[in-house]
Amino acid sequence: MKPLNESHLAILRRHMVEMIAIHADLASDEIGKAVMDEHVMAAMRKVPRHLFVPVPLAPYAYQDTPLPIGFDKTISQPFVVALMTDLLSPRPDEKVLEVGTGLGYQTAVLAELTGRVWSIEIVEEFASVARDLLRQLGYANIEIRDSDGSRGWREHAPFDKILVSAATDKAPPALLDQLKPGGRLVMPLGPEEMQRLTVVEKDGNGQTRVQELLPVRFSRLETIT
Repeated sequence: MKPLNESHLAILRRHMVEMIAIHADLASDEIGKAVMDEHVMAAMRKVPRHLFVPVPLAPYAYQDTPLPIGFDKTISQPFVVALMTDLLSPRPDEKVLEVGTGLGYQTAVLAELTGRVWSIEIVEEFASVARDLLRQLGYANIEIRDSDGSRGWREHAPFDKILVSAATDKAPPALLDQLKPGGRLVMPLGPEEMQRLTVVEKDGNGQTRVQELLPVRFSRLETIT
C-alpha cells in the first residue's frame, strides 16, 4: 500500500476537525457551548498532528484519540486539545505559559493563536525534539525549556493565560502567582483516577474563581523536589 501523501493528510485533518465539532455538540451541556471558536478550529485544521507523534503512529494521528509518545506519556486527544485551547481563549496580543510541552502539538496550536508561547517540559528529550520540530515548522514565537513546570517561568511572568497539560490535586501556587489579574488558567484538577477539566480565573484583586467542567484523565504533573 502506498504511504499517505499531503493531500490525504489534509483530508484526514479536516475529518478530525469535523469529529471535534460533533464531540463539542454532544458535550455542550458539560462545556457550556455547542460550537468552538472558529479560530481554534482553523488552527486545528492547520497544524500537522502527524508530525508530533512517533512515525509508526502517523497514520492514526487524525483519529480523535490520545496516542503514546514515549516515557509513559501521550499526546492528548484532539477534542481535548481543541477544548482546552477554546477555554483558554488566547488572543494575538497575549503571552501564554504552557506547562507540559510533550512533542509540541498543543504548543503549535497555541502559537497559531497568540503572540508568544513560553513552554516548559520536564522530560529533556521531549523538549529537545519539540524545540527542533517547531523551529523547522517556522514557529518563531515559541520558547521551550526543560524544567519543573509547577514553578512556572518567573523571568517572563506575568502571563495572560496559562495552560497545563498534566494533572494535580490543586493548581500550583507559583502558576497562580504568575497569572495576571484578569487572566485565566486551564488544567485538569483531581486525583489520579479521574480529574475535571477546570478553568481558574483571577480577578483584578487577585481572587480566583474556579469552574469545573467535564471529566478527563491526564498523567500527573511531575515535579523536582
